Amino acid sequence: MKNKKLLALVEGAVMVALATVLCFVRIVKFPWGGSVTLLSMLPITLYGIRRGVKCGLLAAFVFSLVQFLQGVMDGLFGWGLTGGMLIACILFDYIVAFTVLGLSGVFGNKSFGGMVAGTVLAIFLRYVSHVISGAAVWHSVGKIWEAFSTDNEWVYSIIYNGVYMGIELVLTVAVTVLLLKLPQTKQFFSPKEA
Repeated sequence: MKNKKLLALVEGAVMVALATVLCFVRIVKFPWGGSVTLLSMLPITLYGIRRGVKCGLLAAFVFSLVQFLQGVMDGLFGWGLTGGMLIACILFDYIVAFTVLGLSGVFGNKSFGGMVAGTVLAIFLRYVSHVISGAAVWHSVGKIWEAFSTDNEWVYSIIYNGVYMGIELVLTVAVTVLLLKLPQTKQFFSPKEA
């Protein structure tokens, strides 16, 4: 039992490290935050499928802290946000947004469709978190809103975050389907008890 928990912990650490490396490979970087990466969510979502929600959320939370540190390195504290806006940004653009990726295993190992649906749900929840941040925090940063011809912060946030998150969703789900179908990887990514 102790070895199984250690193995789950090591797998989680490897997946967080892999996700972190992949997040630095940005295919497209958007001007006001967000980017399309080289499948940076994939290791976390696959780990959630493989090990279940509890382990998935733990690994995803660690990944959220790494993402937050990356945001700090990118100048988060120099963006001119008020204290309340900064807290909301940290919560919705980092902690909540990346922690929900661990929910990919929410439907367990009952079916291939459940594993894919869990991945879609987890990524969609990340998108929702970014939309909330965009509408609640970033609408008050005037120069951002000049990019679109809308004064509605929700429409802006849905569109802006939907563009890069939609691409991330399609790429991550496509590779998830491939890995769950390939005989060489199918068994490895099937859920395991932690």
